[in-house]
Amino acid sequence: MTAIASPLNQPGKGILLYMSGIFCMATMDLLAKILSQEVHVTQTIWARYAGQTIIVTIWLLPTLKTVARTKYPGLQFVRSMSLLMGTSLFFLSLTYLGLAEATAIMDINPIFITLGAALFLGERFGPRRAFGVVAALVGALVIIRPGTEVFSPAAFLPLIAATGYATFILLTRKVGHDEDPRTSLLYAALLGAIVTSVIVPFFWTVPGPKEIALMLAIGALGALGQLFLIQAVRFAEASAIAPFSYVGLLIAAIWGALVFGEYPDLATWIGGAIIVASGLYIWHRERAAP
Repeated sequence: MTAIASPLNQPGKGILLYMSGIFCMATMDLLAKILSQEVHVTQTIWARYAGQTIIVTIWLLPTLKTVARTKYPGLQFVRSMSLLMGTSLFFLSLTYLGLAEATAIMDINPIFITLGAALFLGERFGPRRAFGVVAALVGALVIIRPGTEVFSPAAFLPLIAATGYATFILLTRKVGHDEDPRTSLLYAALLGAIVTSVIVPFFWTVPGPKEIALMLAIGALGALGQLFLIQAVRFAEASAIAPFSYVGLLIAAIWGALVFGEYPDLATWIGGAIIVASGLYIWHRERAAP
C-alpha cells in the first residue's frame, strides 16, 4: 500500500503555495504603484487593508466569534501596527523608486528577523550569522549609494519598512506558539483597516472605474497572498520554503520592466545579489544549527 503523505510531508505543494503567495504579493505591489500614480498613497494603503479585512472576515464568518478571541491583545496591536508601518512605507517608496530597487532593499527583512530573534527571542547568533547580517547591510548600501549623485533619500523608506515587517514576523513568532494563525491574520488586517479608515478621508479622491478596479484587486491579492503563505507552512517546513522568498525580487524586476520600462542598474543587481546571497547563507546556517 502507498502511504498517504501527511500535511507537513508535502514540500512540493508547500513550495507551490508559497510561490503563489509571493506572486500575489509582488503583483499587489505592482498595482499599488500604478494606483498611487492616480490617487494619494494613503488611499492605496486603505484599499489593501480594507479589502483584505472584508475577504478574511467572510472566510472566517462561521468561526469568527472564536477566532476573534486573542490571548495577546497588546502584542497583536503592536504586531499589526508594525505591519501597517512596513506596508505604508514600502508603498510610499514605490512612488519614488522602481519596483525591483524597492523590493531588493525590502528583501533585507530576513536579516533583520535573524538579528531581532537573537536580541529579543534569545535565538543563537554566532559569528557566521553576524557575517551574513553585515554582508546584507553592505548589499543594501550598494543599492542606496549614500554620498553619490544617484543617492535618493527615498531609498531609506523600504529599509525602514523592512524593520517594520521584521518586527511583525518576530511578534508573529512570539504569539504563534499558542495563538490560532487565523486570529493573527484577522487582526493584522482589521487593525490596519481601522487606522487607515480614520486617516483616508483627509486624502480621499473620488475614484473612477479604473481606480476602483485597482483598489479591489489590491485588496483581493493581499488577502489571497496571505492565505497562500499561511497554507504553505501546513504542507512544508518554513525552512524548506524560505529560500523561495527571493523569487519576489525577480517577479518585481519583470513587472517593472514590462509595465514601467524600469531596468535596474548594475549597482541594484549587485546589491540585490549580495542581499539574496546573505539571506540564503543565514538560512543555511539556520538549518545546520543544532
